[in-house]
Amino acid sequence: MKPDLVSIEPLRPQSMAELAETFTVHALPADRSRWVEAVAPVAERVRFVQTTGFSGCPSDLMRALPNLEIVGVMGVGVDAVDLAQARARGIAVTNTPDVLNDDVADLGIALLLMTARHLALSDRYVRDGRWKRLGNQALATKVSGKRLGIVGMGRIGKVVARRAAAFDMDISYHARNAADVPYRHMPDLVAMARTVDFMIVIVPGGPGTKGLIGAEVIAALGPQGILVNVSRGSVVDEPALVEALVSGRLGGAGLDVFADEPNVPEALLGLDNVVLAPHVGSGTNETRGAMADLVVNNLRAHLSGEKLLTPVG
Repeated sequence: MKPDLVSIEPLRPQSMAELAETFTVHALPADRSRWVEAVAPVAERVRFVQTTGFSGCPSDLMRALPNLEIVGVMGVGVDAVDLAQARARGIAVTNTPDVLNDDVADLGIALLLMTARHLALSDRYVRDGRWKRLGNQALATKVSGKRLGIVGMGRIGKVVARRAAAFDMDISYHARNAADVPYRHMPDLVAMARTVDFMIVIVPGGPGTKGLIGAEVIAALGPQGILVNVSRGSVVDEPALVEALVSGRLGGAGLDVFADEPNVPEALLGLDNVVLAPHVGSGTNETRGAMADLVVNNLRAHLSGEKLLTPVG
């Protein structure tokens, strides 16, 4: 018999078909409150879980699977997986780093350009006839040659910096430790916010970064500053961000992630200085395909007793 695998959130159809060749796949319902109940009939047999960074693998579900051996996550972030329980029980966790670096970095720069140049507003300005009725749109903010602060200088942060360098930007970064990069390391996040025009946030989620971008940082960025978040919604103090944008104490924001997805604060929806995206940092056919392949290959490697391709430390 094929080993049993629980699929918390499905991959693309092609990848699910590949999993079905190797595993007996048990798909969970969309309602999270029913997950433990749904796995009960097969719980003793399940050794494999396939999930995404958004859905993760919560504590109660992991406890309900006494023989679980591996959780394969499609995504870089694993903050929605109970890593403490995984370590205590010797459960392997894999993710999909590197293959999405380009797309997330591209989106970060795109959100910066769209926010600074008012491109989402420009699109609406043309579509609803304001150009004809009102004439030229108000002037926007230049991006090239400006000062950029990057929060996080990991794999994706380094790609963001390379993109920004092509725009002749002066680059600073905040991280716990200095990285081997030719950019200015600033251990004091508030101090960095005071000295840059724009800030792009790309750090992991989880307790260690919750609320990292708080009211003080936002205030330091100021009424001309722009904040872009392509990391996790939990990293930014969302009420403080909303208040600053509504009051004009922050110049603008490009947001791909939110604290309670897919719920977006109502106050943001009517603001012309905000560009909103539905958590699509890695959302291209090419990258999602590569991510799904990596999940499948990690799960198959574990089944075969081979070395995992991308284990989470």
